[in-house]
Amino acid sequence: MNSPVRIVEVSPRDGLQSEALLVDTEVKIELIRRLVAAGLQDIEVTAFVNPQRLPQLADAEELCRQLEQSEQVRFSALVPNLRGLQRAQSAGINNLAFFSAASESFCQKNIGCSIEQSLQRCRQLIEQLRQQPSSWLRAYISCAFACPYEGKVDAEKVTDLAAKLMDIGCDEIVLADTIGVATPQLTKQLVQRVTEQVPIGRLALHLHDTRGQALANVYACLELGISTIDASVAGLGGCPFAPGATGNLATEDLVYLLEGCGVHTGIDLDRLIGVGRFISAQLGHANQSRVGVAGGLIYEL
Repeated sequence: MNSPVRIVEVSPRDGLQSEALLVDTEVKIELIRRLVAAGLQDIEVTAFVNPQRLPQLADAEELCRQLEQSEQVRFSALVPNLRGLQRAQSAGINNLAFFSAASESFCQKNIGCSIEQSLQRCRQLIEQLRQQPSSWLRAYISCAFACPYEGKVDAEKVTDLAAKLMDIGCDEIVLADTIGVATPQLTKQLVQRVTEQVPIGRLALHLHDTRGQALANVYACLELGISTIDASVAGLGGCPFAPGATGNLATEDLVYLLEGCGVHTGIDLDRLIGVGRFISAQLGHANQSRVGVAGGLIYEL
């Protein structure tokens, strides 16, 4: 429980992609700057996707060109195919994320191909990326627990897909609870099943807090040795291709939990709370982080 935990901040991409109003590039840059100042060292900043499908991320190239690069911070971006990879590399981004899904229906809705076709795309990305010695690729398995179109997803199917993605050459496999249905026992069981094929050090969790279970799910898996967790400041997020999906696990709440368990994150919680309040005000809606609203006092028990 006291092992270091790496937090991957996804608010600039996953947190903003479903917003109804377009967010100015300058606001996104300021959000990222404040996240870095608060101590976040791993930030997914945008996605190089068709702007007609995700207009909020149409400024991907411009945003990446304005980033203040640092050796201490890893900026990454989502790419769905070779075209997205080419755009990302032209903008100076070699740390990338790729989406597949454990559900055929969701894979078609999200990236417009079958699961097998997504694996072929991932192979193409890996072949291209390995020409860049400093490149890195994580692969999301969306709907790892359940799908809004197909219902419950078989853990064996998730495990098989995770093993294939690792064999292709992905550096990290992310189990995503896209519609926020998982409970602690279910999350723990899936992680245990997947780690029969994938080392736990190469697994991450991406949890949506639709039903208020995300923090409990994290706690259950910390005991197993999970050390990489995605989160989004102010609980921002959702998936435009998953009906009913709401915000991600709030970064403020995750940091509060970890620090309370004696896990040092290197993140300044007070500054992080300020970031959540800043972006919530910019977007004009309520802060979904409990700690962001109540404050970050951690009692020494």
